[in-house]
Amino acid sequence: MSEAERDSHFSADTDTAADGDGSAATETDTGDRRRLGAVVLAVLVSQVLLYPGVPDLVAALGAPAGIDAGMWFLVAEFGAFVTFAVVWGALSDALGKRVPLIVAGAFGGAASYVALASLPGLGLGFEVALLVRAVGGALTIGAFSLSITLLMDLRGGNGRNMGTAGLAIGLGAAVGSVVGGSLADLDALYPVYAGAVVLAGAGLLAATADDRAATASSGEAAGTETPEAVGFRDVLARARTTPGLLVPLAFGFVDRLTAGFLALVGVYYFQDPATFGLSAAGAGATLALFFVPFALLQSPFGALSDRIGRFLPVVAGSIAYGVVTVGVGIAPAYPVAAALMVLVGVCGALMAPATMALVTDLVEPEVRGAAMGLFNVFGSLGFLTGFLIGGGATDAFGYTPAFLAVGGLELAIALALLPAVRSVSPGAGLVGRLGAEA
Repeated sequence: MSEAERDSHFSADTDTAADGDGSAATETDTGDRRRLGAVVLAVLVSQVLLYPGVPDLVAALGAPAGIDAGMWFLVAEFGAFVTFAVVWGALSDALGKRVPLIVAGAFGGAASYVALASLPGLGLGFEVALLVRAVGGALTIGAFSLSITLLMDLRGGNGRNMGTAGLAIGLGAAVGSVVGGSLADLDALYPVYAGAVVLAGAGLLAATADDRAATASSGEAAGTETPEAVGFRDVLARARTTPGLLVPLAFGFVDRLTAGFLALVGVYYFQDPATFGLSAAGAGATLALFFVPFALLQSPFGALSDRIGRFLPVVAGSIAYGVVTVGVGIAPAYPVAAALMVLVGVCGALMAPATMALVTDLVEPEVRGAAMGLFNVFGSLGFLTGFLIGGGATDAFGYTPAFLAVGGLELAIALALLPAVRSVSPGAGLVGRLGAEA
């Protein structure tokens, strides 16, 4: 055999081996994508289980009746989300590990739910319940944020990976709202016990995933030196020098503001005898009308954003989301409000995975943990603001002005940042270019 023939033979063997390794890696990524999606789903189920029954739950925990107590119950958890999301992300980047931290966050969150359910029997007041909620939020955000970050580390396309996260978020919220409403009608504390079981299951499932934090794996796979860990301060510095990163952060803030508003005000709105007078189960099922299409359409819309760019899904989805949210608040009858809740879910599914994928598009692999933590900080601040604006505006002015304010804010941010979205993601393909040139 000549030297050229030997070289050709060796090259063919190498290519075949590479193909085999690539196929094995793809199968591993697919399995981990399913596991991590299931973990995100479980965390959302555990969280949303409590929402439909919040009015009765806060009363069982010793709070006075009214939307203010429900508002502070949700604010306590999301305040901890804001404080600790980036701490978990920066810690995972520094350690080069995500899975052990996900497991710790999930089991810690489950323990906090057990503690919360025990408070009425101990005769402790609502202030203690708020403290337990804050501790639980600090733990649970680790499992949530780092599971999404680990999804970002997988191959297969940022839109696809974030579509999986969005599918899990939406489906988890849908299941949690329906099951939580039914359990709350039986006993106010049943959703809390169920949440503890689900979070513990999430921890067990997360332990089976392959840990592939970019700081630990990318350099080793290439035979090069592993890059130095990059933390939250570096991401903030990157945001100052790369203003485009502020675009998905701003959209993440206002999108979750609207979602937080619906999670709090929507529950009271649909259960109020002066509006529709639904039971907790009915309110949960109505929230599911939003969450189901939001879940089922995340993956195809995420893949769509990979093909046409992020511009059209982010901007058009946000504008439609704001308009339809206003429509829910002025609906003259429940069937109209229910139909509009479905449309809210469709619009949310269009914009959510594209917004998260923008974060991945704009940062390097070694800072993904801290960057996603930063995104979740802005998102959690949005939830907090939605709770505070929703609770305060509803208490002061009623439901309709509150819906108008929140939907109008979504519209305003989409229109104001339209040029910025075009600059960081001008669009690809015929549909994307048409949207970006409009």
